[in-house]
Amino acid sequence: MASQMIIRIEPELKDKVSRAAKAEGKTTSEVVRSLIEAYVRDRDMGTYVDGLWERLGTMLTSRGMTEKDVTKAIRDAREKK
Repeated sequence: MASQMIIRIEPELKDKVSRAAKAEGKTTSEVVRSLIEAYVRDRDMGTYVDGLWERLGTMLTSRGMTEKDVTKAIRDAREKK
């Protein structure tokens, strides 16, 4: 079950959010939940790292690189140290 969160904002901002939500056919709570979810998602290191690996994999695949190429590059880099 969802729990409540009480926040304090200026009345003008509350009115603007309420009007914007209504214009989109949403409730103020739906808009605030969406914003909080995006905030947490954008700051979640695990999600960031997963996205980074996905982008790297796509880039390497598009360049025709294989797992063996990556393994060799890692080994070569470690030997240079």
